[in-house]
Amino acid sequence: MGQFFKFVLATVLGLVVFSVLSFVLLIGLGAALGSSSEKSVADNSVLELKLDKPISERRQSADLFGSSSATIGLLGLRQAIGEAKSDDNIKGILLNLGLVQGGMASLEEVRDALLDFKKSGKFIVAYHEIASEKSYYLSSVADQIYLHPQGTLEFNGLSTEVMFYKRLFEKSGIEPYIFRVGSFKSAVEPFFRESFSDSARYQTVSYLNSLNDHMLSQVAASRQIPLPRLHVISDSMLVHNAPDALRLKLVTKLGYYDEAQDFMRGKLGVKADKKISLVSLSAYESAEKDAKEGNETRGNRIAVIYAEGDIVNGRGSDESIGSDKFAEAIRKARLDDKVKAVVLRINSPGGSSLASDIIYREVLLTKKVKPIIASMGDVAASGGYYIAMACDTIVAHPNSITGSIGVFGILPNIQPLLADKLGITVDRVTTGKFSDLPTVTRALTDYEKQQLQLEVNDIYADFTSKAALGRHMDVGRLRRLASGRVWSGTEAKARGLVDVLGSFDDALKLAAERAKLQNGDYRIERVPSQKTSVEKLLRRFSSDDEDDNEAAEARVLQAQLGPLYPAVRQYQQLSRMRGVQARLPYELEIK
Repeated sequence: MGQFFKFVLATVLGLVVFSVLSFVLLIGLGAALGSSSEKSVADNSVLELKLDKPISERRQSADLFGSSSATIGLLGLRQAIGEAKSDDNIKGILLNLGLVQGGMASLEEVRDALLDFKKSGKFIVAYHEIASEKSYYLSSVADQIYLHPQGTLEFNGLSTEVMFYKRLFEKSGIEPYIFRVGSFKSAVEPFFRESFSDSARYQTVSYLNSLNDHMLSQVAASRQIPLPRLHVISDSMLVHNAPDALRLKLVTKLGYYDEAQDFMRGKLGVKADKKISLVSLSAYESAEKDAKEGNETRGNRIAVIYAEGDIVNGRGSDESIGSDKFAEAIRKARLDDKVKAVVLRINSPGGSSLASDIIYREVLLTKKVKPIIASMGDVAASGGYYIAMACDTIVAHPNSITGSIGVFGILPNIQPLLADKLGITVDRVTTGKFSDLPTVTRALTDYEKQQLQLEVNDIYADFTSKAALGRHMDVGRLRRLASGRVWSGTEAKARGLVDVLGSFDDALKLAAERAKLQNGDYRIERVPSQKTSVEKLLRRFSSDDEDDNEAAEARVLQAQLGPLYPAVRQYQQLSRMRGVQARLPYELEIK
């Protein structure tokens, strides 16, 4: 009887798996057939940009069961705006924006693309019901900015906040041992402080004001409002409601969505009772992708390597920078004679110092045989700066976050938690005095603390020496700029930590120039390759990769914890760290 039930269960399980796989294959086949069908854009259309998902470097599609989150790709978004500029069927752009989720440098890239679009003479209309600081930054380029009569517009400056866990650890019986170098290396401050240190507050005030000043200067130019006046409006929070925004000339109209549509009908020459042809970003991206398919046949290439996420050892995941995977990608680009130059696009707060050094080595070797240019996105700090510093040239946005040249290590002692809170005791047997080091189940001796701090000191000395070499700077001067301090792109450029203030396109042009390539002489090769929704789902069923599993776990926790998730995520990240870290202070979210 037992064997019978085992057979039945095995049969049922097999049918379930077969059904799931059949469903997946059918979906994949449908997607493939759909992508090959002819797509077109109607004449007299408007490209509608909603930007209602987080913006990442490249678009991430959710898997078929929603266990991974979809994003808007900065690459595809910029390309779509550029294609719309020369597309005779597209007459304008509608920015239908709410709470835009993206870093300041990413928004700068989108804003620059919109400004370039306007050179065509086509219109841009923005409509807001609720406008965050970031969404208004984008819409400030529009010819007409509509705000709902009862809507709100946030225009009171930028902010960031940090959670501190000292009291939580004290109550829980966890004693964190901290090893760091640099007075500004404040990534571990939340574990032994209750508020910002003076140095951490100083650097945060500095770079946040630099970002805010740049944003206001750009808005001032677009809205033709004197910069000092904008500072007063922002600092005094003079915008309390929609009429305030209109009176202060931040918007051009108070109106409803249908009124914004009426304005577009006038620009398009469409009758009042006729529907406007609005083309979504996803539909337009698909159409443009199909139209371009098979046209890239040139032999010469520029490899663009996208490094986004935490820097980790091993292969990593789709949401992290694995040292093995990215070292291999750079190595392949170096050894491929068809690749004439490399652009390393970095959007990372850093991570493992060992993993960063592995990638750094491949960058250094590549620099000896062909041009390699670093392009900094929202964040390229600490380990993110580490992998950039060997490049020929570093290009950053004025509002990129960079620097943070410093390292730290953390080792928690959970013995009080186990013994006093849970009633668990630990005993051990070792072959030597230090055989169990590192350990989290006993206190460290003074000698052990000293040795771990020396290890951190050595890695910091190596980091700063290599940074000085890459920046052609005296190591003493470099270390005065280091100490873990965070800089904006503008601040870093003034101090010689970056070479050029510019966009991804500027970095790409520079790479082509260094490789002596003319327009039309090369094609772009983007790596690593991206997985489809079906591939993500199949990998989720079959993968036992730790980084993939952690990423899936993080998405589940985010859905369950909501606003509490950032605190849990920061704790998880630091508690899972292995070895010395070159990581940005805190989890920086600029609002």
